[in-house]
Amino acid sequence: MLTVKEIMHVEGYTLRAKVSNGVEGIFDIPPYIDKGIFTQLKNIHYLKQVKINLSGICWRNGQDFSVDTIEFDIKQ
Repeated sequence: MLTVKEIMHVEGYTLRAKVSNGVEGIFDIPPYIDKGIFTQLKNIHYLKQVKINLSGICWRNGQDFSVDTIEFDIKQ
């Protein structure tokens, strides 16, 4: 099963991610930030509170991205 192994805020609206299959790089939030529940991620302090969960990454108010989305969108 594919999982997120590491996630951390880099700067601005970018996260550095490492996936269990070895793919790693920058995951950009801006393509999602103006849509629905993801608008809360405009708050950098909140964005930095990202956590790894079983299916990808998440925040306390319910925003989440699947590991498949992260792997597909990662910029190496």
